[in-house]
Amino acid sequence: MADMNKLLSANFLRLRKNTCFWGCVIYMIVVAVIYPIIRYVGMKHTGYITYLEGGFSVYAIFVPILLAIFCSLFVGREYSDGTIRNKIMIGHKRLDIYLSNLITNAIVMFLLCTIFLIVYLCVGIPLLGFFKSDVSYVLQIVCLAYILCLAFTCIYTAVSMISSSKAISSIVCMMSVFILIMIGIYINARLEEPKMYPAYNVLQDGEMEEKEELNPNYLEGAKRDVYAFLNDFLPGDQVVQCASMQIEKPVVLMIYSGMICIITSGIGIYLFKQKDLK
Repeated sequence: MADMNKLLSANFLRLRKNTCFWGCVIYMIVVAVIYPIIRYVGMKHTGYITYLEGGFSVYAIFVPILLAIFCSLFVGREYSDGTIRNKIMIGHKRLDIYLSNLITNAIVMFLLCTIFLIVYLCVGIPLLGFFKSDVSYVLQIVCLAYILCLAFTCIYTAVSMISSSKAISSIVCMMSVFILIMIGIYINARLEEPKMYPAYNVLQDGEMEEKEELNPNYLEGAKRDVYAFLNDFLPGDQVVQCASMQIEKPVVLMIYSGMICIITSGIGIYLFKQKDLK
């Protein structure tokens, strides 16, 4: 326990002076201020009523992207400076080193999410009013977004702790978040395909006949079940659902994100213990 406290204290000292961390904080504050203002201006311009929850969970997109940068650079710095090797040489356990970095990254994740929510509510409530949706549902979405961002944090920490190259870990983390989100957009779009779509035929007298035809892109049977599972399980798909505030089973998605945290951390710890640091 004493060793862990020393490792965490050293990480927090680094964090206070870390420009990447403060850059992420400033970015989230700016987004949290600008986003409700843009929605308010758009509402006044178009006359279309915009509610507070419309952009409330947009941080579920921004935080994973920022964490991909922060986690890879923060942990990668320890490899480039030889800090991890030095920690092991003076007697720190590999498990404690891994967990201390994971906890530090998780705290940064928590701070970024919380800062966005506080600033967004302070700016958004006076402009857009309070939530129209049930508050309990909004709280479930918030809990899901936190656990989802933690899942991304566990993924990035595992990648950064396994790779000794800061450049490689940065590239892998950045590519993984964008690939996962693109997969999420694709799967979500496939599931949103209508079963029937309108088709038109021109009759002999020149009139148009409208009828419905089966959409060949509509997913059915086992294939649809697989897509639905992936849409709930994969973190990129959860990001898409969180951002749209259209989640039917938030508790199920929390469980899946928790499973991702456990699986990726377990793999990361195992591979880090086997890693040759010479």
